[in-house]
Amino acid sequence: MKVLVTVKEVAEVDDEFGISGLDVDESALEYDLNEWDDYAVEEAVQISEAGDDVEVVTVTVGPERAEETVRMALAKGADRAVRVWDDALEGVQFLDPNSKADLIAAVAEEESPDLILSGVQAGDDANGATGVALAERLGFEWAAVVNDLDLDAEAGVASVHRELEGGIEELTDVDLPAVLTIQTGINEPRYASLRGIRQAQRKPLDVNSLEDVGLDEGIVESAVERTSMYEPESESDAVVWDGSADEAAGELAALLRDKGVVEG
Repeated sequence: MKVLVTVKEVAEVDDEFGISGLDVDESALEYDLNEWDDYAVEEAVQISEAGDDVEVVTVTVGPERAEETVRMALAKGADRAVRVWDDALEGVQFLDPNSKADLIAAVAEEESPDLILSGVQAGDDANGATGVALAERLGFEWAAVVNDLDLDAEAGVASVHRELEGGIEELTDVDLPAVLTIQTGINEPRYASLRGIRQAQRKPLDVNSLEDVGLDEGIVESAVERTSMYEPESESDAVVWDGSADEAAGELAALLRDKGVVEG
């Protein structure tokens, strides 16, 4: 059995940051594995540990810098990785879910996985659409926002719990091959051990261009365009009182009386 896991490197912004052109200044960014994808990796590794002859492969779309993030997934138990990047992607403002789905689908068609796990969303753009779009490209069944998974590989069925609106939870069976988007809380992602980190350096990480996966530069074309980037102005001011707790409490009480929140 083969489980393909989509992983993404996401940027976390410092409290103090500046805008450079149409993006946050690079000096204010730190990169890490997307939180939702971390849970998807853990779920795949647990499937591998519970079954026989299960291979876990990660796929990411990103520049060379992203290999540190990919290696972290390998250190947690994935067997090998595929990274897709190309000069044509360098100048793109961002890839929309359709383009990402096309890129990952091209890899999936080569890998022929039985199951694809993806995080529900990414912490940077929060589109929450790539996994479902991927399933449509491949013609796979799918289930989104999965918070519990019971896999019967021999029967080719995944029994899942998934979150719906209004606090409703659905229990349904999904026939394999399938794409499942994984919600946080489905498991407890493990820390990468020192041994795992060392082993990850020796695990295969293949880098593919657009040509390698059978696509051309037209894949990056998008109807979405970023036209501006700015830090929104604050709509209110914070009041900070110095002094002891008693003095601050008195100041707060006076302010609330002035605002009509409490009676004098």
